[in-house]
Amino acid sequence: MLDKVRVRGPVGRPRTRPGAVAADKAYSSKANRAYLRRRGIIAVIPEKADQAANRKRKGSAGGRPVTFDPDRYKRRNHVERCFQKLKTWRGLATRYDKSPESYTAGLHLRGSIMWLKSLTAAT
Repeated sequence: MLDKVRVRGPVGRPRTRPGAVAADKAYSSKANRAYLRRRGIIAVIPEKADQAANRKRKGSAGGRPVTFDPDRYKRRNHVERCFQKLKTWRGLATRYDKSPESYTAGLHLRGSIMWLKSLTAAT
């Protein structure tokens, strides 16, 4: 019989929170922004055209325009392209490997190949 080993300190993963969340216009609802604001997270989400029009139509009662950092939003594109390169492998895109170990192994293998290609392209 195996005994459990007690470890001092907090149990589980450390609680962290991102400094900012970058998302596309589909997530620009007032509820999403309020949730992020309550948690102290900066929302890098562009405002939809119809939401901006409604806010402007209301005048001063419509509130202030949402804060938006276009430079941070542009960096989101790099992450999206990386995911797209990962998903060029059909097994990763369709989640064909059902066991977590084999899926993770495929993810690591694809990431390694992408890294090696970036090294050979740089030289």
